[in-house]
Amino acid sequence: MPSSTASGCEPAAPARVEVRRGAAEGRPAALCPVLVGTCGYSYSEWIDGGFYPPGTKSAAMLGLYGRSFSVVELNYTWYQMARAESLARMVAAAPPHLRFAAKLTRTMTHERDERWQQQLALYRQGIAPLGERLVAVLVQLPPEFERSVANRTYLAALLDGLEGLPTAVEFRHRSWAVDPVFAELSRRRVTLVTVDAPALPGLFPPLDVVTNPDLFYARFHGRNLEGWRSGNMQKKFNYDYSAEELDAWCAAHMPALSAAASGIIVFNNHVRAQAPRNGAQMALCLARRWGAGR
Repeated sequence: MPSSTASGCEPAAPARVEVRRGAAEGRPAALCPVLVGTCGYSYSEWIDGGFYPPGTKSAAMLGLYGRSFSVVELNYTWYQMARAESLARMVAAAPPHLRFAAKLTRTMTHERDERWQQQLALYRQGIAPLGERLVAVLVQLPPEFERSVANRTYLAALLDGLEGLPTAVEFRHRSWAVDPVFAELSRRRVTLVTVDAPALPGLFPPLDVVTNPDLFYARFHGRNLEGWRSGNMQKKFNYDYSAEELDAWCAAHMPALSAAASGIIVFNNHVRAQAPRNGAQMALCLARRWGAGR
């Protein structure tokens, strides 16, 4: 990612953009630093896609990734329990500026273990080495997790167990898009994740509600309607955002989201290295349209 120029049109650090709070004229001069990155970084297909140089080994990917981005969302902590030894090695190998968001393990969301309290204790121990470089724990809930009494009770208990950690919740079921949910998240200072995904009935809508004054969190899944319905993960996240789509998203959502003190924007459309390409485009879009130097 290019360094800052006199025009202020490019990020001053890898995909870290200082956005004017409220992204509008006449607002106070406070800034909202926005970190842009991707969901995961260790993809062999990103070598063929041109993001990593030919012959790149997996051990070298994080360092190379950090040359372009300032935050990474850890996917592996969803598939398997976070382990302190592994994350300590990761932090030691990561560029100093790189920050981390960590998904909550699936045994507490999608494949709930009856011993989820013990799972949560293990998770907290496992992510401890991230320390101050942890910007968010992502609670990604499945599409079938609707707003029932039982699910509301469970989510409240889960958020109680995550207290003290920067927490963000991504709903997939539309039933959660109601004011009482936003009010409860605000009371807890938990971030409601803003999603960009296909417009499907029942899917959580693309809102820009700020429930945590400290942080907004946006995740771009792509708009591949047919792929989303296919059930095939490669097809589901196979989408390349155009510059016009990203610019339109910023115009629609950044004025509200940038009221938060900081933000994270990550891309999940990993197929053919589309995520890092779109992430770089987003950083430039933010800097040119909404950056403090414009």
